[in-house]
Amino acid sequence: MNIRRWRVPAAAGLAGTLTALVLAVMPPAQAATLFSDDFADGNHNGWSSSGGSWRVEPVAGDPALVQRGTSADARVRTGQAGWSDYTVTAEVRPTTWGGADAGAGVAARVQGSGNYYYLGVTAGSLVLGKRTGGTLTPLATTALGVTTGTAYTLSLQVSGTALTGRVAGGPVLTASDAAYPTGQAGLVARYAAAGFDDVTVETAPPGPQPTVSPTPTASPTTSPTASPTTSPGPDPTPPPAGQPDGWASVAGLGQNGTTGGAGGPVVTVRDTAGFLDYIARPGPYVIQVAGTINLPTGASDGMYDVTSDKTIVGLGANATLSGGGLNIGLPVDDNVTAPPANAVHNIIIRNLHLTGATDDLINVQMFSHHIWIDHNSFSNGDDGAVDIKRGSDHVTVSWNHFFDHNKTLLLGHDEDAGAQDIGRLRVTYHHNFFDRSDQRNPRVRFSASAHVYNNYYFDNSYGVASTYDAAVLMENNYFYSVNNPGRVVFSGDQGRIVERGNILVDCNHPIETRGTVPEPGQFYAYRLDPAADIPTIVPAGAGVGKLG
Repeated sequence: MNIRRWRVPAAAGLAGTLTALVLAVMPPAQAATLFSDDFADGNHNGWSSSGGSWRVEPVAGDPALVQRGTSADARVRTGQAGWSDYTVTAEVRPTTWGGADAGAGVAARVQGSGNYYYLGVTAGSLVLGKRTGGTLTPLATTALGVTTGTAYTLSLQVSGTALTGRVAGGPVLTASDAAYPTGQAGLVARYAAAGFDDVTVETAPPGPQPTVSPTPTASPTTSPTASPTTSPGPDPTPPPAGQPDGWASVAGLGQNGTTGGAGGPVVTVRDTAGFLDYIARPGPYVIQVAGTINLPTGASDGMYDVTSDKTIVGLGANATLSGGGLNIGLPVDDNVTAPPANAVHNIIIRNLHLTGATDDLINVQMFSHHIWIDHNSFSNGDDGAVDIKRGSDHVTVSWNHFFDHNKTLLLGHDEDAGAQDIGRLRVTYHHNFFDRSDQRNPRVRFSASAHVYNNYYFDNSYGVASTYDAAVLMENNYFYSVNNPGRVVFSGDQGRIVERGNILVDCNHPIETRGTVPEPGQFYAYRLDPAADIPTIVPAGAGVGKLG
């Protein structure tokens, strides 16, 4: 997104009681801007969607975020789970209603895709309400003549338990509710096609506090469970910021750590032809990506080979690779069971939004090694976000944001691949934000060492699955609303998991453990952040535009 400000990290929540309709003006406040987006940069980076098909396209001559279909209960959200007292405002332009209960509007204190407060317009009314799961509860309504194709500026203020909604030049609705004390800001298009523009989120003065115990997104309804926090050895010193850590930093296979294109020419690419040219050239290059580069889907199912000794880094907060994926590795050959001399190696990929690939967003295969994938955003790929397989080794996946994606991370692709994978697939995953990425976070087979630490899991089907004797160490991760945080009882042979220092909140099952695993600290230095700090640290630092 373009005009984007994160200034005052407030807190946010959504709550429930009764309501009244008043005709009054919004109370004056000295507001500070938390966030704004007018979509003039042509994308909606930083927004997470649930349902519908969202894209930026011209509406009435200006770029806007558009949800075109009328068959989906569509929502997008942005911001911090800890925001509390604020006002979200947006220009909402409904274009087509899909049924009697269709509506479009803004949302506040969004706690997952199904829990939030909303202010919306329907075919004949203005509604202030709350959503709990699949149930909409109107808290205040009034008649309002709504014309499709017309823009309405809606503002929803949440302050303590007080909710105030208004349409510019029209009525104001008020209600009191204590269901949700904190949450993100959002836009909703329930069975409606609509365009949204000029979104702002500003601080609001604190209101009366709820008299019931709140249930914020990052707090459990029961006491969280935490595993033992013991860790071996003295407190180590990790590599300096901006340098690869984890398994990508460990010397091996003729490579002393991961340096990417360091020492080679630095080039800036702004178009498809230039990008594909430089990633395929021999020798080291630092390839800087400016703006959005569309990768065609015709060649090799939209997967494009990256040769050894490359750094691919986005400039600014909006560098995007769209429509295709990156392949790091030689062509597949199941008969090769040892690393070939020409295996692809020494690659860094940072600060990019990779989206919309017809296959994987990044695929690492055929004994590729020393790969660092850091500070990227991944969304809407048809298959994996980052798949690592077929004997690949010495990889670190760090500080990435995964959202609007199903099959996120695969480590080891097949039960019959032991000849290539056993003793390899050593990967570190740390400080990643698994933001409703449904499954495979990661899904592991055969790995000699998968180190999963300081990741934030938010509303996932499952976190880690370890199978086929894979060795997984899970440390100081934070799991919120995850059905199965860690599994060894899964499809196929069981793997191994050792866990310590993890926090589980509103999870249906504990982390399953089995066996022993190597200690990564014997191979590289790392320092653990406290698990309780992960819901704050990781969303603030993970993804594109966060390198600073």
